[in-house]
Amino acid sequence: MKDNELDTRKYVIGGVAVVIVIIYILRLFFLQLMSDDYKKNADSNAFLKKVDFPSRGNIRDRNGQLLVFNQPAYDIMVVINEAKDHLDTLELCQTLGITREEFDLRMSNIKDRSKNPGYSRFTEQMFMNQLSDKDFSVFQEKMYRFPGFYIQRRSIRQYQFPYAAHVLGDVAEVSPSDIEEDDYYQPGDYIGKQGVERSYEKQLRGVKGVQILLRDAHGRIKGSYQNGALDRKPIPGKDLTLGIDFRLQALGERLMEGKIGSIVAIEPKTGEVLCMVSSPSYDPRIMVGRKRSKSHRELSRDTWKPLLNRSIMGRYPPGSTFKTSQGLTFLSEGIITPETTYPCYHGFVYKGLRVGCHGHASPLPLVPALSTSCNGFFCWGLYYMIGNRKYGSVQNAMNTWRDYMVSMGFGYQLGIDLPGEKRGLIPNAQFYDKAYKGSWNGLTIISISIGQGEVNLTPLQIANLGATIANRGYYITPHVVKKVQGEPLDTAFTTRHYTKATRESYDYVVKGMRASALGGTCHELARYDFEACGKTGTAQNRGQDHSVFMGFAPMDNPKIAIAVYVENGGWGATYGVPIGGLLMEQYLHGQLSEASQLKAKTIQEKRINYGSDVR
Repeated sequence: MKDNELDTRKYVIGGVAVVIVIIYILRLFFLQLMSDDYKKNADSNAFLKKVDFPSRGNIRDRNGQLLVFNQPAYDIMVVINEAKDHLDTLELCQTLGITREEFDLRMSNIKDRSKNPGYSRFTEQMFMNQLSDKDFSVFQEKMYRFPGFYIQRRSIRQYQFPYAAHVLGDVAEVSPSDIEEDDYYQPGDYIGKQGVERSYEKQLRGVKGVQILLRDAHGRIKGSYQNGALDRKPIPGKDLTLGIDFRLQALGERLMEGKIGSIVAIEPKTGEVLCMVSSPSYDPRIMVGRKRSKSHRELSRDTWKPLLNRSIMGRYPPGSTFKTSQGLTFLSEGIITPETTYPCYHGFVYKGLRVGCHGHASPLPLVPALSTSCNGFFCWGLYYMIGNRKYGSVQNAMNTWRDYMVSMGFGYQLGIDLPGEKRGLIPNAQFYDKAYKGSWNGLTIISISIGQGEVNLTPLQIANLGATIANRGYYITPHVVKKVQGEPLDTAFTTRHYTKATRESYDYVVKGMRASALGGTCHELARYDFEACGKTGTAQNRGQDHSVFMGFAPMDNPKIAIAVYVENGGWGATYGVPIGGLLMEQYLHGQLSEASQLKAKTIQEKRINYGSDVR
């Protein structure tokens, strides 16, 4: 019996010993092969991996004018594992001009993995960014007293002029979501937030480099490891050349002072955006450095919404500029011929429905209807198209109409190389079936024929309509970047998009727009020595009507197409036409005549009283 007990104990003790040995073996295996904690600790004592940030690409306008460049800046980095307990925190705070509470908060945020998912106590973490030259000099003299704290040199953006804020965008510190989406970024890095700074971020940012520095037992830098054999030099970001004409942009922003709205100009043959004005705007130079957060907060609270890029985000009724698309559709579908006339009894009057119009000759065909901006003509055209038996139903007729509009770049995003573009609205048969429970006809929706009702476009889409007419039937997706250094332009910005309308229909619409410039609603354009073509719009609104203009010049071999939209500006001829004409002259001649300079000054000084109705 005793022998059995001894045998049992022997096996138990032996088993326990084996288990202990296995545990130790597994632990050693994990520490040496699976875990890098000790390796990191050892490496951190011997090496310092210092990131070399690349210079961000410069941005120029189409004529080579430098718009955005870089200036040196200095960040303070901290390696938590090296920040000793005996750190003189008070002296550090005094040197940096911060309080002890601010110091504690910064250190807490660094260690908070929810705010800093890439945190490691062995690597450099951002403690304070963008020191001034003065603060940098003071800290550099005392840095040896603050173990674990280092200076990181990088660059910050500088915007040369107070214009084109919505096009250029800005740069700010990365958010946690930015870091999660792209492992290129670490806390404290910078990323484009809006405009081309955002949409061309990967081209502009370049590639980071790294220096591996050797340290002694006291943590002092002794030089490069292996004479820099393992270092990697940063690759600078690529420069961008925009299609923007800086002088044209500056003039547009001047003319829109005190007004809400947009100007978009496009080079028809290339789709390059020559200017993009959204008013009110702001000075991009205030969105730099530590003041960016405060500036952004103030702008976001402004009831005039200066951060909103109305050129691509504003959705407006296009008003009578839309009549050009209707003429193209009616001609191409055989609803009218160039000789077809419709009456206008101070408007469209039929079965108790009236859509008003101003006085002019009646009846009249397409070309003078465009010149005088006759509402009656285009209402009759839509009425006969929607009710035409060849389509079989009003739904089929409506969707045919919709297909023409979509082919002209309406109803969907055009695909400009800027973030935030809106699609506008082009209704289809299903839209009206739902709204009117299947019981509707051409009279129900008659207002869309004159760019009212449910139709909404962005100013970019209106300008693109002008470019399409200028090209007699095609457009190239509008884009603000003309060239990326060392890269071909995306084929999306070189491909022609042809509409469903016929070439012959475009020739007649061009005649109508030229007649408008010579003696119709755009008659002010007749004073210029270039053959301008235009179409006004007076878009109805709850308050004062919006002033709209769409046109291009010269009539043959066009160089510029333009849309002007001034909220609550009244008639299209009040603001839209004169602003459009001045920008055409500036671009085609490179300057304004003395008479035009005086006119520009007058328009610049005009202010529209929006009262409390600011959106």
